[in-house]
Amino acid sequence: MKILFYDTKKYDKESFDKVLPKYEDIEIEYVDSDISVRNAVYAKGFEAVCGFVSSDFSAKVIDVLADNGVKIILLRCAGFNNVDIKRAKERGVLVLRVPGYSPEAVAEHAMALALASNRHIHKGYIKVRENNFSLVGLTGLNFFKKTAGIIGTGKIGAAMCRICKGFGMRVIAYDIYQNPDLDFVEYVDLDTLLAESDLISLHCPLTDDSYHMINSESINKMKDNVVLVNTSRGALIDTEDLIKGIRQHKFHSVGLDVYEEETANVFENREDDIMETSITSRLLSFPNVIVTSHQAFLTEEALEAISYTTLENAQSYIEGHIIKQNLVLPRE
Repeated sequence: MKILFYDTKKYDKESFDKVLPKYEDIEIEYVDSDISVRNAVYAKGFEAVCGFVSSDFSAKVIDVLADNGVKIILLRCAGFNNVDIKRAKERGVLVLRVPGYSPEAVAEHAMALALASNRHIHKGYIKVRENNFSLVGLTGLNFFKKTAGIIGTGKIGAAMCRICKGFGMRVIAYDIYQNPDLDFVEYVDLDTLLAESDLISLHCPLTDDSYHMINSESINKMKDNVVLVNTSRGALIDTEDLIKGIRQHKFHSVGLDVYEEETANVFENREDDIMETSITSRLLSFPNVIVTSHQAFLTEEALEAISYTTLENAQSYIEGHIIKQNLVLPRE
């Protein structure tokens, strides 16, 4: 099987090349650019294409892929809201993803954002580099004996719950489905979580129901001086309402690995570009906000797991037994 990898970064190539020798029936060609309607035609002659979380697998792109003989879209990520699943099924293109690779990687980054923003590590680092050893503006909060509110308790949310418990926090959670493995977690309704949490961390998928779940109304229900972290999907938060809340001093700090309108920025070096949207610059203008570049997944362990699962998905197709739990199907 020949697979065309779009949007390939140095770390992608290194991790996949490391495990590729175990898969004699698979050949990979890497390209730097991400997939689009214009360059999807380059997949002619390939049975599969591989993309990442921000790759454009819209109906038009899928049509071009299908017209050129592509049978599989391999996602080297868990999220698939960037894929028109219905159109893929109509065109007979299978979509396979990596539902879990290293939930601890994302959860640890979420806690890193919580700690760094809370204790103003980003400000302290810059001040010391400038020979400024003043502590003014660096006061943080203890997490010990505070309440952590975890929204979404799948594998990543569960890992975050365990981390917060290790910090000596009371852990409450909101999820439609309660995780039976988290016997130390108190499940509550969303309003209770918003009202009682000192730290709120988002770990839920982006759906019609969860879109902009953090908005002016939900922010008003939060405690004053709350710490908010998002490592899931940017559109879980209404950014305009978040900015309004920051300006009203609602938050002690905010840590974002994802944010709305991040697509053009994700994984790209744009240091010489003029910003096309003011969202990033406005978020970065606040001293109590840290924004990272969708890097929560980026550990050596996670990259290795992603590589293996992606190639296992391809191998399963070759051998005629698709890994069903990795197959993405449209909702009925």
